[in-house]
Formats: sequence, C-alpha cells, structure tokens
Amino acid sequence: MKVSTTNIEGVVILEPRIFVDDRGFFFESYNRKTLAALGIDVSFVQDNHSQSRRGTLRGIHYQVKNSQAKLVRVTRGEVFDVAVDLRRSSPTFGRWLGLTLSASNKLQIFIPAGFGHGFLALSDTAEVLYKASDFYAPEHERCIRWDDPDLAIDWPREAEMIISAKDAAGSFLRGADLEASCP
Repeated sequence: MKVSTTNIEGVVILEPRIFVDDRGFFFESYNRKTLAALGIDVSFVQDNHSQSRRGTLRGIHYQVKNSQAKLVRVTRGEVFDVAVDLRRSSPTFGRWLGLTLSASNKLQIFIPAGFGHGFLALSDTAEVLYKASDFYAPEHERCIRWDDPDLAIDWPREAEMIISAKDAAGSFLRGADLEASCP
C-alpha cells in the first residue's frame, strides 16, 4: 500500500496495490498490520455504508465525545471528500483538505479523530464506505456548515446541491461546539 502525506498532519491518502487480470481485480482494502506499520494504529469498531445521488452533500459531521477516526473509500461512483481539522491545539486548526475518491481510483483517506468529515456526490449514484474508531453517538454529533465562509471549502459546484435540513442548520466554525474530543 502506498501512503501519501498531506498538508494536514495525520490525514493521509492510501493507495492500495491492485491486482488486475482478465477476471477483474483484487485489492486488500484493510489490513490492520499494514496500517499500523504505516503509523495508523487505530482499532475500528464500526463500518458505515451510505448511498447518495448526484449533488447530495453530507456533512461536515463530527462528534464532541466519542470522536471518530475514519478510513473512507468509495465503492460506486465518485465523491469529493473533505476533512476539516477541528483540533484547537493544531497548527492547521480550521484548515481543510479535499480530494476525489472514486470506485475507479480506489483511493482511501484516513482522517484522525478530531476532524470534521463531509462529502459531495459527483456521480449519478455514489456509495461511500467508512470504518470508524468509535461508535456513533447521536447525542454528541455536531455539524459545521458546508458553506462556512471562514473555511471557504472549494466544493465542486453541482447544478442542484441536496442538503438535509440538519446539515443546513449546522454551526459556523466560530460558534461551533468543539469541546471534549477536539482539543
């Protein structure tokens, strides 16, 4: 597995080794030993799978307690995936990283605990799978607005962006509840 560092400490892009033949392809999408050797020694406790139609924007979600590290990949279609550093003590606090994850490029992104996460579906249908290091705790879930001017995320523009009422009502970073697990 090839690992690429990013301009935000802890966020890495993983490119699996893919074996292709006339039958199709094979790759190892997760191996705890391999990731630990790369410095990602996280125990994942939950797998999540979402399906979205073109233009659906989900996020930017995080939990103030039970903060989750995530290993994210796309198995169908294409998304623009975003990680936002919410660690107050980090020199990159409030910075974001975005990249295209797709079924065809097979890239994965590791997002440490203390980050917000969101994505925009770029294909007619997109399926996103991600592992989480802690259990979903709805009472601790929070949301930063996708269009926060302080973040200025450069989302690819869709003709119609589909945003849930919950996500549209998210907080701006300046007033967001970042207590507990976002040091």
